[in-house]
Amino acid sequence: MNRVKGPIVTAIIKLPEIKQSLTSIDLIQAMEQGFIQYSNGNTVVPPVAELLFDEPKGDTHIKYGYIKNDDYYVIKIASGFYQNPQLGLASSQGLMLLFDQKTGVPCAVLLDEGYLTDIRTAAAGALVAKYFAPKQLKAVGIIGTGIQARQQLLQLQALYQTSDHGSGQGLCKELWIWGRNDQSAQTLASEFSDSFDVKIAQSPAQVAAHANLIVTTTPSEIALLNAADIQAGTHITAVGADTEQKQELDSKILTKADIVISDSIAQSKSRGEIYQALKVGAIDDRKVIELGTAIQDSSLMRVNDQQITVADLTGVAVQDIMVANAVYQHYLKTNNGS
Repeated sequence: MNRVKGPIVTAIIKLPEIKQSLTSIDLIQAMEQGFIQYSNGNTVVPPVAELLFDEPKGDTHIKYGYIKNDDYYVIKIASGFYQNPQLGLASSQGLMLLFDQKTGVPCAVLLDEGYLTDIRTAAAGALVAKYFAPKQLKAVGIIGTGIQARQQLLQLQALYQTSDHGSGQGLCKELWIWGRNDQSAQTLASEFSDSFDVKIAQSPAQVAAHANLIVTTTPSEIALLNAADIQAGTHITAVGADTEQKQELDSKILTKADIVISDSIAQSKSRGEIYQALKVGAIDDRKVIELGTAIQDSSLMRVNDQQITVADLTGVAVQDIMVANAVYQHYLKTNNGS
């Protein structure tokens, strides 16, 4: 076996440098490639490890894995502590560790403070919209007012401003927001008021009454949207429920849906919206399509603007592999000039 000679140099990449690198990375495309690799069986992704906390309310997830015959493997630790904003801290925290796949040498520590998890989650949401959102958008609806709500909107804007999606015309102009905290809803609305005609909803049902592209981003353990609220033609991307306790959607929504998409079928059987629906018998697991499979087969996608589609994204380690690798490659290029 060949071994690296000389001292091991592990790159320490901090958040400002990480954010700068992301300006030159196509995150949505990276997520697409990663999900295809995952669904084609070209990855090793063990089950998620997690720690749950009650006082204060929070959770920590450990996700890890590698793409076969790639250069690196990644271990990601990401947490959400939902009272952090009261302390002047972001609710998301964490870091990513990148190792050489052939030697186990630690190549990089990405001190991202949970940012990469937030942005790769949002990029996956935009990827789902690329393939499953109705062609004619009336309004976008966001359930939740935190970091993920912001990132989902930013990634959707990036998607719809590209020349190959939405004809470069940008996202629709109407945006509906609902959150439990009125001040947080007002703050989010003001941030996007230059891009949208923003309406603050009095309930999640009011969001569903107006929007046909809805993203749910909360850590709720009680369903926020009911099946009766959902109009024909609506697409919902649910990203908040990433444990077996969390649930944002009434399981009957998945019964009502024409298409149900999961980022990981295996993972969806133990957490998230699909898990909740399977538990109560609202759907059969044969109804669930994996995102990476659907991307490669147009017959599995939406065929008209009357269908209801739901994507349950619980977050898969392959997303962390793709984004960590991309940031590290940018670091090498910037620092080595290669």
